[in-house]
Amino acid sequence: MSGTPHAASETIAPLDDPAGTLLALDFDGTLAHIVDDPARAYVHPESIAALGRLGTILGGITIITGRPVAQALELGGFEGLRGLERLTIHGQYGAEHWDAASTQALSAQRPTEISTLAERLPGILQQLGAGAARIEDKGLALAVHTRGLDAELIGHLERPLRQVADDFGLRLEPGRQVIELRSGTVDKGTALRQVVADLQARTVVFAGDDLGDLPAFDAVDALRADGVRGVLVCSASAEQDALVSRSDLVLQGPDAVAEWLTGWADALGV
Repeated sequence: MSGTPHAASETIAPLDDPAGTLLALDFDGTLAHIVDDPARAYVHPESIAALGRLGTILGGITIITGRPVAQALELGGFEGLRGLERLTIHGQYGAEHWDAASTQALSAQRPTEISTLAERLPGILQQLGAGAARIEDKGLALAVHTRGLDAELIGHLERPLRQVADDFGLRLEPGRQVIELRSGTVDKGTALRQVVADLQARTVVFAGDDLGDLPAFDAVDALRADGVRGVLVCSASAEQDALVSRSDLVLQGPDAVAEWLTGWADALGV
């Protein structure tokens, strides 16, 4: 069944132990459509409604994203929603943390390397012939958005930007029409394993769409080896297929994810 496309109505999700189940989701490309302006990537309203229903019965719901927590909250509208009183968000690949119970956010300090690179990156991109690329400053990362650039140019950007990341002691994180240079050693897999341990979850369901989600997929595989039941879900797109062959359920983008979440809530009777 792994890697096979399914209709969203075919609810491949655990039904027998909701209280022991953690639902973990990526943000962009999974809960929200990828759009030209990341500041307008709002969460699918049907997903918000379904998460509110699932939150009343599941052991936990967490969002693990490359976005800063503040952006995820603004675009998701999660604060104060019924059913999401125990929601947690791990932003910037786990470097930031927010939980609905306390409404407090914890964040790492901005590294000097990021501040220095933020000043130099426009000139570096200009030298690479990519001066038209849009730079998004995330605080702990700098995202180079390549959507709209010549495809051949995009293909030649990763290697020199990887060298820039190495020179500044940063990590390079390629994604769908974006290349991030970020600080820290944490990733989505680290964050996911911590949430599973905190909740003592017996089952973990993770849904993602892009290369940055691979560490979370690896974490689920490792947890399976330790006896935790795992379900891997891919929100598929024409731009990225790295997760498809590893997934138990393949859905066609955020619309199908919303339908799947709704179907899961219906199946659980909430």
